[in-house]
Order: sequence, then structure tokens, then C-alpha cells
Amino acid sequence: MDWDKLKTFHAAAQAGSLTRAADLLGLSQSAVSRQIAALEDDLGVTLFHRHARGLIPTEPGNLLFEASKDISRAVAIAEANVHDARDEPSGGLRVTGPTAFGAIWLTPRLGQFHKDYPQIRLQLILDDHEIDLAGLEAEVAIRPFASSQNDLVQRKLMSGTQHLYASRDYLDAHGIPTSVEDLDHHPIIHYGPPHLAPIPGLDWAAHVGRGEKQEPRRAAMQVNTLYGVMKAVVSGMGIGGLPDYAARENPALVRILPEIDGPSFDFYFVYPSELRGSRRIAAFRDFLIEQARLWEN
Repeated sequence: MDWDKLKTFHAAAQAGSLTRAADLLGLSQSAVSRQIAALEDDLGVTLFHRHARGLIPTEPGNLLFEASKDISRAVAIAEANVHDARDEPSGGLRVTGPTAFGAIWLTPRLGQFHKDYPQIRLQLILDDHEIDLAGLEAEVAIRPFASSQNDLVQRKLMSGTQHLYASRDYLDAHGIPTSVEDLDHHPIIHYGPPHLAPIPGLDWAAHVGRGEKQEPRRAAMQVNTLYGVMKAVVSGMGIGGLPDYAARENPALVRILPEIDGPSFDFYFVYPSELRGSRRIAAFRDFLIEQARLWEN
């Protein structure tokens, strides 16, 4: 059985869609579709029901997916070990992390990492929900919560403190709130719907200063990524509760009501225990720990 076709099938079954599988594999959607169709021809069975809502494995597809999990993991670990057997850290490194954190804090710092380790090729997979490390969809994850899995190694990277922010233009036009009660007279932008948030409490700006029996402030707009919340606040639409990593280095944003703290959370650097000796991962870990130390100080 052709490994490239099986790897493409495995990614599609895991992702549940051609588009997401194509993103994970770095291929076009049409290439993924052709590989799966070719594998179905080779085996003489249909592996997926194709629906508008995505791909649903057939019974043979489910059987093949279960078998391909162990194969995919073994090949990924073998590839990683081959890369790490070289004298200098080199090869590809798949890293996943939250969309806003990856786009705003992480990516601008990676130019220096490339200068330090030009032989390591990073692939960023930014998503607000978990990518499976056990199946080695990625080798490293940066997560805004601690993992409960025993087969993962994790280290705290930095704290995600949160505060209230508004744009300079907005404050010039509408005035600076001087008390938490003043927030009732300003449009609030926050992450929503709240139940889809990767961590609890990202809609905290709607609740701050409100008692348990009071209704939260109605949002002028909800956005399902923190990056979108930040861009809406920058545009002058209203006030938002943002992680400091998303706002502190943005000159268009001003912290308001500095005595008010939002809920904090911690970022963790996480990777599978089988890759504990990886030079690529150690280089990336140490680089980010130093970058986080410089940022927090």
C-alpha cells in the first residue's frame, strides 16, 4: 500500500474535511482528493461518504483509519529521530498554537529563531482548539492550559494576563472611562460565543463589575478569535478585554482602568514524551523560554 496515499487518507479521516487535511499536509485540496480516490481504486472500496458538512468514513474507512494510526505515529517518530541524529538541529518541526497568540506574539519572534537555526524549517498550524499530539499531527503545541495526558512533556512558557483596552481614536472621541460603572455606557467587544472559547472567561469584559444576579453587558460585537477582537478594538469600535500579549506591543491600543485585572491563564510548551531527546524541540523550547522571559521582564 502506497504510504503517501495512506498518509493523505489518515489526515483526511482525522480532519474530517478535504480542506483541513490539505492545510495539515501542505497540499492542495484537489491533490488530497486525487490521492484518496486513487487509494479507493487500489483497494476497491469506498473509504468516505462525502457530504457538504465534510467526510464521514465508511465501515472500511474506519477499519483502515484505526490501522493507520499506529503506522502514522511510528513513521512520524522515525522521521523525527532521523532528523535528530544529525550533528546540528535540522529538519521540519510542526508547531501548533492558538490563532491570536501565534499570529501576534509568536510569529514576529521567529525571524530570530531562523537566524539562530537556519536548518530547522518551521510549520505553524494555528488553531484555537487542540491538535492531536498523540497522533503527531504536530510535534510541539503551545497551549493556554496544562495538559492532563501522562504521555506528554510540558513546561510553563509564560502567563497570559488580561486587561481592558481601547484605541486612542476611540478614547479621543468618546472619553476615557474612569470607573467600572462607566463601562455600561460604552460598546463592549468580546470573544463569542463563550462556550466555544478554548479557555473559560474570554468574555470577561461583559461581566466585570456586575453582580451574580445582574445580566452581563450586551456585546456590541462578538468575534470567535481573539485576533478578531483585537482588530475590532483597534478599529475604534469599542472596548475589549484582551490578553496583554495581544495588546501591549500595539501602539494603537491604550490600557484603561488599570486597576481591573481579567482572568489570567498560563501558556505551556508541550510535546510527546517519545521526542524528549529531540534537538529540534530543545532548541525551539529554549528559544521561546528566553523570548518569554524577555517579554515578561
